[in-house]
Amino acid sequence: MIIVLLIVAYIAGTIPFGLIIAKARGVDLRRVGSGNTGATNVLRTVGKKEAVFALTGDLMKGAFAVALMKVSGYGDPYTGLAGLFAVIGHDYPLFFRFRGGKGVATSIGALLIYAPYVGLVTVLIWLAGVFISRYSSLGALTAFTLLPLNMILFKKGLTGLSLSVLFALLIYIKHRENIRRLLQGKESRVGQKKNN
Repeated sequence: MIIVLLIVAYIAGTIPFGLIIAKARGVDLRRVGSGNTGATNVLRTVGKKEAVFALTGDLMKGAFAVALMKVSGYGDPYTGLAGLFAVIGHDYPLFFRFRGGKGVATSIGALLIYAPYVGLVTVLIWLAGVFISRYSSLGALTAFTLLPLNMILFKKGLTGLSLSVLFALLIYIKHRENIRRLLQGKESRVGQKKNN
């Protein structure tokens, strides 16, 4: 049953809300901006309202995966793994040639159900980082760099710490190009349009 639930979590993660919303506006996210299907690329290439819908959908994917595992009667580490599988589905969707988003919103959605206080602090750090730097990627990298520390502070134990490292690792893997551009001073700021 656990394996079935993890597969369901992965499949839920593959639902490309950003891609669907952008397509409804006549835009193929895979061919514009960064080419990613997440809310940040929707914001840059389609619009604010559409980005909010995409962000909400991506949050719900992670939250759904963890909640489903919980209501099925399973606790740690399975609830955390369900969230992780949803993020992997978002990042590497089987049905879209493993080309997905970067997993920030889906990770946060999972964290808000798995460890609500940790999730809330992660959201606040992310928003503060974006507000101060105007870089979405830097806000995310900062928030997830501090995630293991937050797990320790909120006493989520070795399981929570291990899961937080995996969440953070996925964020770093998917933000490799962003890190390179940040170091080169070429990263796009929030609200800055990208050329096709």
